[in-house]
Amino acid sequence: MITHPRPERARDERGSISLWLVTSSFVMMMLVGLAVDLGGQVHAKQRAHDVAAQAARAGGQQVQAAPAIQGQFLAVDVAAARRAAEDYLLAAGVTGTVSVTGGDSILVEVTDTYQPTLLTFIGISTLTVTGEASARLVRSLGGTEQ
Repeated sequence: MITHPRPERARDERGSISLWLVTSSFVMMMLVGLAVDLGGQVHAKQRAHDVAAQAARAGGQQVQAAPAIQGQFLAVDVAAARRAAEDYLLAAGVTGTVSVTGGDSILVEVTDTYQPTLLTFIGISTLTVTGEASARLVRSLGGTEQ
């Protein structure tokens, strides 16, 4: 009796689906983490801009009263404006800089951090966000800037 040897498989593919499933699951989890945390970073950046805008408005409300009441000119009380804007930033829990230029413009730059929730697994622990806004005093009469 002649026995014929069984042909050997060219390649054993057992378990390849499991490896593919593990790899693709990991990639999908990283993509979801990236989407969630980058969305959170965008939200934190919007908040930084909003805080900067509100701090600039708070500073812009510090007007030199006497010349404004007399109708002479409109100017910011620089020390009070800087203090009001910095107090707003402190209350919001962010760091930033306040500058007053030309006696009528307040610029606020805010720096904050976002703590990712899922990207920490790949070593990204904080993402820095910044925001900037300005306010300018305008004197108008009959809807026309003076």
